[in-house]
This record gives sequence, structure tokens and C-alpha cells, in this order.
Amino acid sequence: MADDMTAQPHEAVGAEGSAKPQFAIYRARDAKDVDAELMPYEGVNEVDAAGIALAGEAGVGEGAVVKLLFSDPLSGMSLTYAWLKANYQLPRHSHNADCAYYIVSGEAHLGTEVLKAGDGFFVPADGLYVYQAGPEGVEVVEFRTAPEFHIKFNGNSAKFWGRMAKISAENLEQWRNGPVPPTARRYAGEA
Repeated sequence: MADDMTAQPHEAVGAEGSAKPQFAIYRARDAKDVDAELMPYEGVNEVDAAGIALAGEAGVGEGAVVKLLFSDPLSGMSLTYAWLKANYQLPRHSHNADCAYYIVSGEAHLGTEVLKAGDGFFVPADGLYVYQAGPEGVEVVEFRTAPEFHIKFNGNSAKFWGRMAKISAENLEQWRNGPVPPTARRYAGEA
């Protein structure tokens, strides 16, 4: 590696005195859990609040591992890893940033489309989407055009939330005891 490609943090200043993005290394061990603080909920109405609670009681929180790998206000970018376990159902939602998703392993079911390792999809800022993990789960890397982002719920009925809770309850034992992909083990500090 060239001498100027160092992982040592340093302040770079542009021609007009403004800070510029710098070369950076990020490590699995330093990844942060993406929770309601790192990805705040927006647009939560009474139906969503009740549905989120119902799904939570059914164990939906055990069906996903989501880690913030990189976030940089100077570049305006962030990178997130998500492992959605077998059959995990996401609600209809949007984010305040453009998002490009890359499937690392498993399957993502978007309506009639089944995406596998090496496939991906793009969702523009504020674009609504929903998908479900396949029977083996899905690992995705999410590239965003914002260092901070939120999740906004839209169009999820009480019936949908009930279905999501049912899927969570039916898969909970597998989520707890099923195989863990090597990448997810790294984020758990096991490898």
C-alpha cells in the first residue's frame, strides 16, 4: 500500500479550508447495532404502534441482525449489514436516503421477484418497499446516500402486522437455534 494510504485518522482540509472525506477502514468488531436511536421511526400511527408492539411480543426482534458499518457526514454515505433470518418479513416502509442493496447470501423475496447472492435492488429516497427473507434467510449490504437515516412506515394494516407477528412466532425457535452465517458471527464477535 502506498505511504499516503494510511488508516491513521487525520484532518484533511480543502483549498477553501473545508474538511474533505478521508480514507477510512472500518471493522466488524466496531459495528453498532442499528436500533431506533440510529434509525428513528417516523410516521408511526396507532395501527403501526399496535402492530410494532404485537410483532415485538411475538419475537420479531430476534429475526434480524442489523449493523451500521460505516457512516461519514463528510462524504454523505453510510453502509449497513443486515441478516434477516429465515422468512423474516419487513413492513412496508421508506428511508430518507437513496438505498442500494446487495444480496450477499440467501434470498430476498420482493413480490414475485426472488433475488439471490450477487443480485440487488435500488430504492430511491422516500420510495416505499417491502420484502421478505427466503427460507434460508438473507444477508444484505445496504449502501445509503446519507450518514444518518430514518425508517418511515406507510400502508401497513392491522392485518399485515398480525401476519408479521404470526411469521415471527412460527419462526422464533429457528431464529434462536438455526445456523448463523460466517459474516453474522463476525458481527457477534465469534470469529
